[in-house]
Amino acid sequence: MEWFEETLWPNWAQKIRVKEVLFHEKTAVQDLIVFESWSWGRVLALDGVVQVTTADEFVYHEMMIHPAVLAHGRVEEMLIIGGGDGGCLREACRYPTIRRITQVEIDAGVIEFCRRYLPTVSAGAYDDPRARIVIADGAAFVRACPDRFDVIVVDSTDPRGPGEVLFTAEFYTACRALLRPGGIMVTQCGNPAIYPDELVFTQERQRRAGFADVTYFFAPVPTYIGANMALGWASDEPAHRRITTEELRRRGVPAGLKHYTPEIHLAAFAHPAWMIERVGY
Repeated sequence: MEWFEETLWPNWAQKIRVKEVLFHEKTAVQDLIVFESWSWGRVLALDGVVQVTTADEFVYHEMMIHPAVLAHGRVEEMLIIGGGDGGCLREACRYPTIRRITQVEIDAGVIEFCRRYLPTVSAGAYDDPRARIVIADGAAFVRACPDRFDVIVVDSTDPRGPGEVLFTAEFYTACRALLRPGGIMVTQCGNPAIYPDELVFTQERQRRAGFADVTYFFAPVPTYIGANMALGWASDEPAHRRITTEELRRRGVPAGLKHYTPEIHLAAFAHPAWMIERVGY
C-alpha cells in the first residue's frame, strides 16, 4: 500500500502516503489499520476514516480538556466517555488538583491496542493512580452512575452505529444529572464545514437536556477532513465563558502544551458568520 485514501464524504477525499503498514485487519465488522506515514507520524484509521495521527493529535486532545478544566477552575472529579487512545486522559493527568479521572470505554481491546501501537498518545496516563478505567457502555454508565463530576468529556466516534447513542438528548440529560453545580460537558460535534447538521442537532439536543448555556468552539486538526472540528460546550454556569486570559494564566496553564494558550481559548469560541447563520449563534 503506497497511499491510504479516506473517502468518508461523497464529494471530498484525502490521501496520506504510507511508509509502512504496522497492522491491518479487515473483518465483517470493521477495517482497522495502523501505519507509519511520511508526514503525519503513526496513523490509526477505522473503516477507512482517520481516527488519530501522532503528528497532530495534540490539537484535538488539548482542546477537549484544557478549556473546560481551566474555565471551571476547581476540577476534582472528571469523567471521560470513550477516548480509548488515551489522549484525553493524558491531558487531564497534567492537573495535580484532579483527584480522580474516570474513563469509560466500551472495549478493553481498544485501550490495549492503542497502548501497543500508539503509546505516545496515552504517554503513560493509564498507569496514573488517579485513573479509574471502567469497561462499559457509556450511555448505560451515565444512567446508573452514583458519582458526580465537575467536567464530563465525551470523546466519541461519529453519530453512526454504536456511537449514535452518545448524541441523544437522553444521554445529554443523564450527563447533566451527573454534573456538580457549575459543571461543564464537552462533546465531539464533527466538522461543520462538511456536515453542519451534526452540530445543529447536537446543540439542539443539549439545550433540550436542560443546560442553561450551550455553545460550541473549534479545534483545527489538519488531518480531520475539513480541519476545523466543532466541540460542544454545555453548562449551567454561563460565567465560565466570560473568563479572561489573565485569569486563565492565574489558574495555571500546564507546561509543555503544543496548541492550547489562553488566547487560543478565547478565540476558539468566536463563531464565523456562516456558522452563526447556520446554527443560529
